[in-house]
Amino acid sequence: MSEPHPTGRPGAPAVDRRSLLDRLVDFISPGPDSREELLASMADAEHRSLIEPDARRMIEGVLRLSDKTAGDVMVAAPRMDVLDLAQPFEDVLETVIRTAHSRFPVVEDTRDNIIGILMAKDLIKLQRAPELNLRTLLRPAVFVPESKALTELLREFRSNRNHMAIVIDEFGQTAGLVTIEDVLEEIVGEIEDEFDVADGDSAVYTLADGSYRVAGDGPIEEINRTFGLNLPEDEFDTIGGLVAHELGRVPRRGESVEVGGLRFVVMLARGGAVRWFRVTRLPGGAFGEHLAAAERQHGPSSSF
Repeated sequence: MSEPHPTGRPGAPAVDRRSLLDRLVDFISPGPDSREELLASMADAEHRSLIEPDARRMIEGVLRLSDKTAGDVMVAAPRMDVLDLAQPFEDVLETVIRTAHSRFPVVEDTRDNIIGILMAKDLIKLQRAPELNLRTLLRPAVFVPESKALTELLREFRSNRNHMAIVIDEFGQTAGLVTIEDVLEEIVGEIEDEFDVADGDSAVYTLADGSYRVAGDGPIEEINRTFGLNLPEDEFDTIGGLVAHELGRVPRRGESVEVGGLRFVVMLARGGAVRWFRVTRLPGGAFGEHLAAAERQHGPSSSF
């Protein structure tokens, strides 16, 4: 037996069972019919304090994500920080510390020949097992076309737990690279950690206990000027590179080294690179007057 028609009469139009108030609201304020109308509605909701400005920006970022491709947000090939398989370990270590990335494309012979991805933290394995070489530490590289939609790329990043992809052009050449952070920044804006320092800010901060917080990428020149030292400026660009050289490996949190009458203790290390040191003068050091002058010059700053 066939089911009775909702209206009781075959062929009769379906009855709208919504209340009169619901239908009246829809008639007066119909929903958005396009993305532009939806964006305008959200802007109006923000203006009426129904949603926060940050929430509106993130929603708009999600909506616009589907219009962008890997080629739109990638780091172009000439600006990529890569490691060469033939580089000495010391040069690899210096690059890792200087750039502070957690992952690096590794090339062989030419920059276009990317043979894998190196996790900076895996360099520690070379210290524990000298019989290993850089090639044994490499992880497979993921390649995507420039036209890859960011929504699809984000889905793949989440599913395969990979955070970096190499972008190739229509001729199969390396066009650049894109990370999961690049994609997320299209939604939430620029991502900075709590220790990021704006360009132009000092790399040296005086803490309440009289010690100093020094950025790992602080220029040797500034360290020398601040503390009255004569550390070699032609061999290393950053204090992090110099300390890593003294340790002979990638520094880890809590490790310390004494350089130029100062003790550098690793406070924060990320991606195989030191972000911050705590610096104190050694007892009876020859640089007490320089340190005191530096403290007077920089003044106390809040600790973290």
